[in-house]
Amino acid sequence: MLTSIGRFLRKLRIDHNEILLNMSEKLGVMPSFLSAVENGKKKMPASWQSKITELYNLSEAQVIEFENAIAETSEIVELNISGKNEQSKRLAVSFARKFSNLSDEQLEEIQKIITGGNSQ
Repeated sequence: MLTSIGRFLRKLRIDHNEILLNMSEKLGVMPSFLSAVENGKKKMPASWQSKITELYNLSEAQVIEFENAIAETSEIVELNISGKNEQSKRLAVSFARKFSNLSDEQLEEIQKIITGGNSQ
């Protein structure tokens, strides 16, 4: 089953006149792994987000589309809090613990704070 990430990557390849082999070589993986990511059988490595953004010189709109595709297919989010101050660490852990209990309205308010009032 083609995922949101898969659709994004496939469209990106087509727009750049590339086949699976071309993109997989740029990403340093086997074509079979890239295919599995596109088809939702493997998780996209987190490092690909910045790598693809740079390799394909994504526009701001494409970056947003890519981030949305990642969010749609993500079930687990990892947050690196090393090097952060204690207040930042407490906030991150508190958010993770309370996340499943937040209402849609609360999530919308948090989203507004994070994006500076812009919806994404």
